[in-house]
Parts: sequence; structure tokens; C-alpha cells
Amino acid sequence: MSGASTPFRLWTPEERRASLDNALAHWRDGQDLWVYGYGSLIWRPDFAFEERRLAMLRGHHRALCLWSRVNRGTPECPGLVFGLDRGGSCRGVVYRLSGAQVPEYFPALWDREMSTGAYLPRWLNCQTETGPVQALVFIMNRANPAYIRALPEDEMLAIVRRAAGRYGPCTDYVVETARALRAAGIRDARLDALARRLEQDPWQLPGS
Repeated sequence: MSGASTPFRLWTPEERRASLDNALAHWRDGQDLWVYGYGSLIWRPDFAFEERRLAMLRGHHRALCLWSRVNRGTPECPGLVFGLDRGGSCRGVVYRLSGAQVPEYFPALWDREMSTGAYLPRWLNCQTETGPVQALVFIMNRANPAYIRALPEDEMLAIVRRAAGRYGPCTDYVVETARALRAAGIRDARLDALARRLEQDPWQLPGS
């Protein structure tokens, strides 16, 4: 499991602020912004929003491709969380945030999503039923040591089942994401299959 034991560090507040300022360099004060959600942002956005739409992002797909050593795991027993990896497409949601709320909500969003710099903030076109919107998307940084390529399903499940972090068990994270997608009318067959196995047997390791 390459990367599981790789040393990691949390970004400093100054690094997060510099990244945020760079992402908002084009923003005009008071301008509404869109944010794309594909994982926990669907069921726990942690910000108020003016509008929510289903959206398709092309060029990236949802995958358990990021080691989590804080939120859903520990340095000794890391879990896995979702990232947007290269290739394919991903159905998720976009949120429109009021421009007046951007200075309040975006620093908290950066604290949540960019704690280790594992993602690359990008402004990408997302297709919705009422037309395309340009939204902030956190895509996977493959150069980050916490990135992991696709694992066999049983190995992935074993990692998820045994890990827990400051936000709770990794199993809950995966299952809640699958439920939120279903509730939104979004079909993700691979995630549904993983979630079913976790719901049926949340803790037992394969072969035990």
C-alpha cells in the first residue's frame, strides 16, 4: 500500500491562506460563486447556499484515492477518502454561494478541504440541466504523497473498516456518501456495491 506510511504534514494557516487567495484572484467583491460537491459536501456542506443543482463534471471521476490520517483515520491506521481522480466523469452537485458570504465561508471551506494540500482547487465547467456553470472543484493532486491508485475491492474495504478519525469511522463516511448520492438521484454503481458490503459487515476484516 504505497503511501500509507509516507510522512505527512498539515498545511500552515499561511499556506492555506495563500492557496485561497490564489483561487479567488479573479473574484470580484460581491460576486456569487459556485462550488462543486462529489463526496461529503453533498451531505454536509457546512455553508448556506442560494441554489443547488445536480451537475456533471467531465474529465475526472470519484474514487477512494486519498489516504486520510486525520478526518477518517490516524497516522498509525489511515483511512481512505474520496478524491476526483483523472479520467471519466462524475455526477455530483453544484452550490451557488452568495457573494456576500464568500469571505465568511471560503476560509472554513479551505480549512476543511485543503488541510494537507492534497487537492488542486480549479475553476471548471460543470454541466447542469439549465446550462453550464463554472464552479470551484477540488481535484486530486497526484503528486501529493497521500494519493493512492485504485486498490482491489477487498483491500479497500479492509482499510475502510478498520479506520476512524476525528470525524468518526471511515465506514460511516463511505456509507453516508452513498446514501446521499442515492437521495439526490445520482447513481454510482461501484460506490453502491462498496456501501452495501460495508452496511452488511461494517467491521469484520476479510478472511477473519
